[in-house]
Amino acid sequence: MAATTTVQVCPECDGRLRSDDCETVCTQCGLVVDEHAIDPGPEWRSFEDDDTNPERTGAPLTRSRHDRGLSTEIGRSTRVKGRKRRQLARMRRQHKRSQVRTKAERNRIYAFTEIRQLVSTLDLPTPIRDRACVLFESAQDGDLLQGRSIEGFAAAAVYATCRTDSVSRTLPEITEAAKASRDELDVAYTAMNRELGLPTGPVDPREYLARFASKLGVPDSVERRAREFAHRAHETGIGTGRNPGGVAAACLYTAAREAEVELTQQAAADVADVAPVTVRSTYKDLEAL
Repeated sequence: MAATTTVQVCPECDGRLRSDDCETVCTQCGLVVDEHAIDPGPEWRSFEDDDTNPERTGAPLTRSRHDRGLSTEIGRSTRVKGRKRRQLARMRRQHKRSQVRTKAERNRIYAFTEIRQLVSTLDLPTPIRDRACVLFESAQDGDLLQGRSIEGFAAAAVYATCRTDSVSRTLPEITEAAKASRDELDVAYTAMNRELGLPTGPVDPREYLARFASKLGVPDSVERRAREFAHRAHETGIGTGRNPGGVAAACLYTAAREAEVELTQQAAADVADVAPVTVRSTYKDLEAL
C-alpha cells in the first residue's frame, strides 16, 4: 500500500514524520517513532489484471454442513489425462470416504442435504436452514432418531424452525416438498417438541394472510380488512382450536365478500389446503360478529 504523510512532529529534531502500515519514521533524522502498527486490512494485494486470485480465506463457516464447512475437496481438472487422472479419481474417492468416520456423521450428512434441498424448494432464508440443521443435530444427540425416519426429522426440523421464527409454512406445504410422509413428519415433530421443549406456540392466522392474498390475487385493501377480521377472531376466540390456515382463508373470503371482490370459498380453501366447509363455518362466525 502507498505510504501516507501526516503532520506529526519528530520528538528529537522537530522534523516531519512519515507513517506507513508498519512504522512511523522521521524524514530528517530517521528516528523510528512508532512501529508494529496493526494493519486491519487483508494480507494480499488484488489487482484487476491479475491472472490468479490471491484470496485464500475460503468459504465462511456454516452450520448446514456436518463439518461446519472446514473440510477440503480434491478438485477436477480437464488438463490431467490418463494415469494421473485415474490416480486423482482414486484419491478423491478415498478422501471422501475418510471424511465420514461414523454412521452418525453419515446420517447427518444425508439429513443436512435433505434440509438444504427442502429450504431451497420452499424458498426459505438461510438462517432457517442453519437453525434447522442445528435442531436436527440436537435431536440426533438426544437419541431421538432411533427407529424413526431421517427424512421425517429433516422435514420436522424445518417445520419447527419455521414455527419458532414465525415463518408461515403449513404442514401440507412441507410434506409436499419433502421426501417424508405426513405421518413421519408428525412423529418426528412430536418427539422433538416433547423431548427438546421447542418454544412453539399457537400459529397466528395473520402470518398466512400476505402469502394467501398474493396467491389469490386480491387487492391490498382486502388483505388489510382481512387482518382486522383475524384480529377480531383472536380477540373473540373464534380461531381457537381451528386450523390457522383455514381461519386466514376465511378472513380473506369475508373481506372479499364485504368489498364485493370475486372470490369463491373453494379458491380460498384450496390456497390454505383445507376443506370448503372449514372456510364456510369460520365465515359464518365472523359474519355474526
